[in-house]
Amino acid sequence: MKDNKGRFLVVSNRLPVTMTSNDNKWEAKSSSGGLVNALDPVLKNRGGFWVGWPGTCEEVKMSVLKEILGPISKKNGYRFMPVLLTKKDIEEYYHGFSNSVLWPLFHDFQSRCDFLPEYWEGYIRANEKFAKVVHGHASENDFIWVNDYQLIPLGSMLLNKNPDLRSSFFLHIPFPSLDVFMKLPWRKEILYQLTCYSLVCFQTQRDRRNFIECVRVFYPGATVYGRGHVIKVRIDDRAFLAGSMPISIDYRRYSSLGSSGPVVKRAKQIKDEIYTEKMMIGVDRLDYSKGIPQKLKGFDKCLQEHPELREKLTLFQLVIPSRDTINEYRELRNEIELLISEINGKYSTTRWTPVIWRHGSLPETELYAAYRAADIAIVTSLKDGMNLVCKEYCASKGRKGGVLILSEFTGAAIQLSKGAVLVNPYDVCDVSESIYRAFMMDEEEQKARMKSMREAIRRQDVFWWVDNFLRAAAGKKLGDFPEQDLPSLWPGLFKIKQKYNAGKPS
Repeated sequence: MKDNKGRFLVVSNRLPVTMTSNDNKWEAKSSSGGLVNALDPVLKNRGGFWVGWPGTCEEVKMSVLKEILGPISKKNGYRFMPVLLTKKDIEEYYHGFSNSVLWPLFHDFQSRCDFLPEYWEGYIRANEKFAKVVHGHASENDFIWVNDYQLIPLGSMLLNKNPDLRSSFFLHIPFPSLDVFMKLPWRKEILYQLTCYSLVCFQTQRDRRNFIECVRVFYPGATVYGRGHVIKVRIDDRAFLAGSMPISIDYRRYSSLGSSGPVVKRAKQIKDEIYTEKMMIGVDRLDYSKGIPQKLKGFDKCLQEHPELREKLTLFQLVIPSRDTINEYRELRNEIELLISEINGKYSTTRWTPVIWRHGSLPETELYAAYRAADIAIVTSLKDGMNLVCKEYCASKGRKGGVLILSEFTGAAIQLSKGAVLVNPYDVCDVSESIYRAFMMDEEEQKARMKSMREAIRRQDVFWWVDNFLRAAAGKKLGDFPEQDLPSLWPGLFKIKQKYNAGKPS
């Protein structure tokens, strides 16, 4: 019998943990990322579920899942509910349709799209598996929050299974303009699936405008009501809400972490270790949308045009691994390595290296010490749904100054426009001069700009984002979901396993 209390059910492509097997021994390691950082403090101790793929395609016994995920669930204060996917699912659903069709198309890289029919078939098949797991645990009182482009069909599938289930959706990447969206062979299906949610929400008003324009073209009779963060859309006999709300970070936590003793001490050590007057930091996932080569070319141009900055400015670039098995991502890494080698070869001295870089992640304390030590942060995304790195940098600076160079093509650009130095990453001269401007900026202007950005992030932190999303979707706020005991893991998994086996061909 299901609990009558309303609970959170967060659904995303990946769980916040990744399961791996070494010598037939299973273990789970915490995953990182913007969504995990944003929703972990929200779900904690509220007796809800996080549904997602555990990161392995190997067959895992139910007893092992309970043994591994049970203690982690208890520690985190919410239940991890795995969706089991095959290698074929990952190839067609994740690497295929999600990241070879939707990701490049929605980021305006149409030439990188691979519109294979089997990718669409795999996308639907995998989403059906997510739908089975969610349906096996959800009740009409629960708040089902579906996240991102990998799971667009999920809302319509849940409605087909149980018309009383209500789900809401947040798209973390941009939504393309009409002329770009029209190139998608499955445009009608994707748009219809988005309209099946009670609330479909985007990072910016620009993304929502693009979505509404597509709705008007494919549904000429559609009517739109209201203004502000949330509007109402009616298509024939069904209605839904469309919102625009920028995702954010746990500002208080990151601000406190950035000012903590260990971080402050380590930041000072970093400053002492690097022979330079000022340090500039870049933190980007390895992806062609992040504009890392454009950043490096701009830095090269700056050192060429302003030789007085040599031995005075060092770029510390952290490149977080992503999709290393895909050829174009390996090629991107090779391009980055070559550009860094060329810059260091041209300008290095016996005591100074222009670019220090790392391919990998950093422990939390080390990352925030690097943020605090950095005089400049640079984000040159060619297209970004929001970008939380820039917000983490600002939150970690405390009352210190610091300059944020921010691509005007990030979702965060509008929110932080009064404080950031906005840049066009496609313009190498603009990137170069923005770096020079940031280096030369006096401390008073730095502090004024940083104060403006920190205040904007503080006002609209992750809890503001969640509260407003909940109010729009369910007429509730975060406090209306009180602390609850963890729901059972084993009975639900057993029921889903039975359903899964029943559907297999004999």
